[in-house]
Amino acid sequence: MIDTDAATAAWDAALGAPRWDGPPVWVHADLQPGNLLISDGRLSAVIDFGCMGHGEPAVDLITAWSLLTADAREDFRAALGDDDATWARGRGWALSIALIELPYYRTRNPTIARIARHVIGEVLADHAAVDR
Repeated sequence: MIDTDAATAAWDAALGAPRWDGPPVWVHADLQPGNLLISDGRLSAVIDFGCMGHGEPAVDLITAWSLLTADAREDFRAALGDDDATWARGRGWALSIALIELPYYRTRNPTIARIARHVIGEVLADHAAVDR
């Protein structure tokens, strides 16, 4: 279903990134397209707080690969000011969620499976660009 060598390389980079050493912060932990409501082209609400808690801020970066183009992702990252380690961990979070979703939803929910494929593709492309 996916390029396993590329996925393994991206995953290894995320695991090899320095750990978050700051205090835990509030995270939504499930900022995926289905949990972000848009009205008139703007974010109007965030729903589904079932995973919310204290944790590592990189988990909420999954939106960078599920919703943004490569160019927009760069602008997003610049606005946040995230370092390479945080970005690598965020890429790992996005990949881990998409890798779980793809086989589970492949036949159950084609829309979520399509989003998971998209996220995997964006993560692998982003990692490949960094790895050059």
